[in-house]
Amino acid sequence: MSHEYQRPVASAGLRLHLNEHTGGCSPKVLDAIRALTREQLAIYPEYDDAIEACAARLGVAPDNVLLTNGLDEGILVAAVVALRGAPAEDPYEAIIVQPAFDMYSACADGAGGRIVDILPSQDFSFPLNRLLAALTPRTRIIYVTSPNNPTGLSVSPADVATVAAAAPQAMVFLDEAYADFGGGSMVSAAASRLPNLVIGRTFAKAYGLAGIRAGALVATPGTLAPMRRIVPPYTLNACAAAALPVALRDEAYYEAYLAEVAQSKALAYEVLGRFGVPFWPSDGNFVLARFDESLGDVIGGLAARGVIVRDRSKDPGCQGCARMTTGVVAHTRRLILALEEVLCAARS
Repeated sequence: MSHEYQRPVASAGLRLHLNEHTGGCSPKVLDAIRALTREQLAIYPEYDDAIEACAARLGVAPDNVLLTNGLDEGILVAAVVALRGAPAEDPYEAIIVQPAFDMYSACADGAGGRIVDILPSQDFSFPLNRLLAALTPRTRIIYVTSPNNPTGLSVSPADVATVAAAAPQAMVFLDEAYADFGGGSMVSAAASRLPNLVIGRTFAKAYGLAGIRAGALVATPGTLAPMRRIVPPYTLNACAAAALPVALRDEAYYEAYLAEVAQSKALAYEVLGRFGVPFWPSDGNFVLARFDESLGDVIGGLAARGVIVRDRSKDPGCQGCARMTTGVVAHTRRLILALEEVLCAARS
């Protein structure tokens, strides 16, 4: 079985399929990049300012932070550290709570691990007991996402702590890519109380830096030490190193986007509820909705109207479901107008 990540095909139209910040990054980020000189682009970047800004924003010490080239690199590094060293005939195990980001299985498989999927409950509640039952002495990494992608549901810190305590030999990798939008964060626990907990964060979603490729891992210094030996010494380019601290310090722009996300989700809930489409209240900047047998017509109808949403029907438990980004309010209103036309046409 191939676990290679399949990038979605680029499509023309309003991109509401990858949970990007479709309003763009802070204008101050562009100013910072434009200010870079020819000489600065010709030398290797320094990261002190970016590390300090990231640590301050997350409320931890700088030695609790490891910057990565997007969160994808952090996921890969964690898999390599956790899964290397086992014989090919008896690999270490990576537990993945489904539905989940495909990069978990791609990286775990690439690092030589055996993948153990925990399938979702019907209501997508966190399958704590089934996860605990799946633990073995060969378990070395456990991938959990909170808020989950694509459901938007959060995992309680108590459940994460229970998993960490039950598997002291394993790394619990908690992907908080969408934690800016709701559901809370466990960065303080990872930085101090739970040495086998590693938090993954990205600045692609709430800060609009997907194209910059900047992420971070948060854990105790001892837990990060073997990862520091693997991450390349100049993993962020000069533009990312200049942009990240500026984006993190522009709190007004960040808060304004979070407010738009909250309003956009309320607008999406209203139209989905009005048409009787089941959906899950989300702590992310997106909403998952179940269109069942109408899914193909809905996705195609939206695309014909210039709005691209994500087919998640192949994810475990997500048959008949589409995920739609709910970020910039003006873009959400465009989505809603197109969705009303498609759903009304289906009923006529």
